[in-house]
Order: sequence, then C-alpha cells, then structure tokens
Amino acid sequence: MSSKKIHPIGVFDSGYGGLTVLKEFIRLMPEYDYYYLGDNARAPYGPRSFETVYQYTLEAVKKLFDLGCHLVILACNTASAKALRTIQQKDLPKIDPYRRVLGVIRPSVEAIGTHSNTASIGVFGTRGTVVSKSYPLEIKKLYPELNVFQEACPMWVPLVENNEYDKEGADYFIEKNTKSLLQKSNDIDTIILACTHYPLLENKIKKYLPESIHLISQGKIVAESLKDYLRRHPEMDTKCTKSSNYKFFTTDSPEVFKEHGSIFCDKIDDVEHITL
Repeated sequence: MSSKKIHPIGVFDSGYGGLTVLKEFIRLMPEYDYYYLGDNARAPYGPRSFETVYQYTLEAVKKLFDLGCHLVILACNTASAKALRTIQQKDLPKIDPYRRVLGVIRPSVEAIGTHSNTASIGVFGTRGTVVSKSYPLEIKKLYPELNVFQEACPMWVPLVENNEYDKEGADYFIEKNTKSLLQKSNDIDTIILACTHYPLLENKIKKYLPESIHLISQGKIVAESLKDYLRRHPEMDTKCTKSSNYKFFTTDSPEVFKEHGSIFCDKIDDVEHITL
C-alpha cells in the first residue's frame, strides 16, 4: 500500500507519554494504521501558557491531517486541557468539518463514576493540567455529587523521561506528592493518573497508597473509548485504513526518540524527524 493511500489514526503528545496510550490502541486494535507525533523539541507543555499550548497543538494536528489522518487523538492531558475545545469548536469547521480531534480527559472522567463509593476523587497531574481545572470541571458536569482533590506532580514526568522512574530516587517525590494528596481528604477512594507518563510510576505510587484506593490509568480506558467511538461512527471507521502500519514522527532527534520512546512502547522502528 502506498503512503498516499494510508489514512492512519493520528496520536499526538508533546513528548513520550502518549506512547502509553498508543501501546493500548495497538494492543486492542492492532489492525489499524497509526502515526504518532511527539513534539519533543518543545516539550514539556505543562508549564506553558494556554495560548502557546493551543498554537503548538494546532500545528501538530494540522501536520497529522496533512499526513493523511482523518482522526487525531490528543494523547496528552495538557493539550486536551488547554487546546482541545478551541480546536474542536473554532478550527475544525474551517479546516475540515469531517475530520475529528478527540482527547483523553473526557473518557477518563466517564470511567470514574463506576469506581468511587465515597464520592471523593483524587487527581495526580502536571501543573498545567491541575491549574486548568479540566478534571474538576469535567467531573462536575458528569458527576456533580463527586468531590475532587488535585495534586500537581512537577517532578514525575522528568523522572520517567530520564529513565529514573524505577530508581530509589523517585520514591522521595512520589511519597511526597501521594501524602500531600491524601492529606487533602480522608475519603479519597479513587485516584486518576491524569498524565500519560504516570502509568510507568504505578507500582511505586501503590507503595504509598492504602490498598483500598483504586488507581485509574488512562491507556486502557482511552483505548476502549476509541474502539467504542469507531463502532458508533462507521463513517469515520471506514476512513481509517487497516494494514497495521505504525510510524513515528518527532520534532527532535529520531535516535533520541527511539532510545527514550522504548521505555514506553516496544513498537518503535520507523522514526522520522518532522518540522511543525
């Protein structure tokens, strides 16, 4: 199949974390074609302003559209929080009203309603995601009875991306943030890992949580949500080609992307440098 005929599902993240989502897409739906774009040269997005994240994310979405994607998933909580709604409402109607951009926050929030018995939810996220209040706002829309307590964890992404996530040094920061969140409420029984990097820290996080607390990781939830979306939207499903082609693009070094990306996903072979 020539590249001109491939219409992959686009997966975007500012860095590597979205690979944990892509990994679950491939596990659940290996027959589809996927293009992953990491804006590694400008990562992290977490500390950046809403306007900057919106501009960067829009550039990435347009690039994936140019590469043949009809459907793009923002596998990045910061981009989902700061850019998704504006792109959906303002830009898509002008670019192409038949293309779609989806995020990770909504499906993650939809999943929590079945877990909490105490009506108290915890959120671990980057500073950008926490400041945006996207999770409390979305949760209140769907489950107004739930109380939401957030904890920004600025050191967690660097720990993962520098391959320190399973080292002893990571424990200090994970214990510190976990204790800080739990001090905000004694009733928290469900915690969302609101960053796609955090699944790699899951085992360490559980060390500092009571066994009764349910930890929700996004990858499997978002994959199930995408599968359901494609089932409910056959007009989009037919546009997504299915020949199990997986290709990766980065705004930084392909060699570095391969090295660091392998921490998150074992499917990384074809990596190409790209300019936004």
